[in-house]
Amino acid sequence: MDNVKIAIAKGRTADEAIELFANAGIKFADYSKNSRKLIFKDTSNQVEMILVKSGDVAIYVEKGAADIGVVGKDILLEEDADVFEVLNLEFGKCRMCVCGRKDFELSYNRKLIVASKYPSIAKNYFDSKGIHCEVIKLNGSVELAPIIGLADVIVDIVESGKTLKENHLEVLQEICDISTRLIVNKVSLKTKSKSIKTLISKLEDVTQKGVTA
Repeated sequence: MDNVKIAIAKGRTADEAIELFANAGIKFADYSKNSRKLIFKDTSNQVEMILVKSGDVAIYVEKGAADIGVVGKDILLEEDADVFEVLNLEFGKCRMCVCGRKDFELSYNRKLIVASKYPSIAKNYFDSKGIHCEVIKLNGSVELAPIIGLADVIVDIVESGKTLKENHLEVLQEICDISTRLIVNKVSLKTKSKSIKTLISKLEDVTQKGVTA
């Protein structure tokens, strides 16, 4: 079988993905969350895992530096990468939402100022609603923007909603559900078809068992 290279986002995504792969019989015995290594081989020596920043996973896969990637749907929507999205891995679940002050009302009659780590998602969403907006890209603490008057609302990922509540903000509209996805390079799916489809099938079996359990 062909060797397969997988790009996975560092951190919690990697920890959960490696557990999922292990349940599918693909084990990275030398992986440790405390390790500074970036490349790991599985015990069969047929699968190589590379750890990269979450925002780079789709790029590695699209450009062919990796055959497969494990990445959040938020990144796929924001980057619009030219890859195949083949499987919902059913972890890392959250929501992409429009959030703001509790008393704020979205209006079609004036330009909306939006702050977000996801400017493309934000712009595409409000364009689809016919709402004229200006998007300000922020890299952190987006919750501050509506509090100090930098923006009217934010577009961001919401998990528990605790951070919003503590900052007197709330979800105004839900854009879409987010979870971790398996993506594949388009050329690799042809040239390494058997190996990749076998791997996908194993992961699909595990995720389906997890969903029905």
